[in-house]
Amino acid sequence: MAETSDSSSSVERALLLLEFLLDHPEGVEASDLLGYLDGARSSLFLLLNKLKALGYVEQAGRRGRYRAGPRLLAWSGGALRLPAADVLSAFFHEAQTCDLEETLALFIPAGAEVMLLGQVEGRREVRSAFESGQRLTATSAAGRILCLPVSGEVRERGYALAQRGDAVDVAVPVCRDGVTPTAALVMSAPAFRWHDDVLQRALTTLREMSARLSYRLGALTYSPWRAEAARLSETFPLSEAEIASLLKAPWAARLACVSPEGAPHVVPVWHEWDGSAFRVVAWKGSRWGAYLLHNPQVSLTVDEPFLPLRRISVRGSAQAEYLLGDAGLNRLLARLSRRYLGQDLSASLAPQIERSFVINPSALRGWKGIA
Repeated sequence: MAETSDSSSSVERALLLLEFLLDHPEGVEASDLLGYLDGARSSLFLLLNKLKALGYVEQAGRRGRYRAGPRLLAWSGGALRLPAADVLSAFFHEAQTCDLEETLALFIPAGAEVMLLGQVEGRREVRSAFESGQRLTATSAAGRILCLPVSGEVRERGYALAQRGDAVDVAVPVCRDGVTPTAALVMSAPAFRWHDDVLQRALTTLREMSARLSYRLGALTYSPWRAEAARLSETFPLSEAEIASLLKAPWAARLACVSPEGAPHVVPVWHEWDGSAFRVVAWKGSRWGAYLLHNPQVSLTVDEPFLPLRRISVRGSAQAEYLLGDAGLNRLLARLSRRYLGQDLSASLAPQIERSFVINPSALRGWKGIA
């Protein structure tokens, strides 16, 4: 039995738990973990739920045995090849920052079937979920994306839809080269909660997530099943909904300001848009925070590096908001770190931050396409 004291760090406890799971690939009961770690039951389940959400631990059903999850297996070198580990890491980051409430899952090809690589269960009390390591046939939503031949209907629509027992799954392709699907991003919801409006709202988010996943894996564009890149369209203005969608995505902004000597200064920044103003944080040692205190006039740009080439340009005035130690700064850092890093790292980031600014736009415009 491992000896742990009240002063043992949560990091040590988590590492001991993960080592125990790797030593027991058949899975363990919660009582086994309680006996091994000698800790409080409530703190153990908090830790298990966090590790499940991150993909390091899997559980067979709501009350089943715990075993090493796909992300832990990727680290340990078991069961996953490096490309799968790459896409899995990107998937968990995207899933943790997504505002969809239903279960999100990632499937990869497995011969004539597809295999679950990882999932983040939905936040609703009644939700659909996949079994650990579950395999689905070529007629499933993910199978219709990844198993050949792919139907013309799926190619044309860009997604596949299928019922699975009491659940409905919708799948979109993830393409490492921007063209050929190498994984399928799936949203699963109980059938009683499914209707056309749910599909239309979900598709926009799922396609944006798949494009970002593909880009993070090396794709230069995102045009599944098309040998040539999608045609560049004329420039069109973005709607308010499209602007809000792009500003929720985890893209950094480029902030432009002017030094006291009149020289331009451009720097990438984390940003948060609340519908009326932007908030940005200045790291210790950065010069632009002092520049904004001297001259508050700024511009921001946010853009996607793939078609349809959505981009936003902002002009406005910056005002100092929170300083180090302010509770508001910690809350802002928590939201930003969850969005950009997939987890709340505000405690470790706070000492590195000097202050935050709020930017009130005097002009905000968005476009897509290219002239």
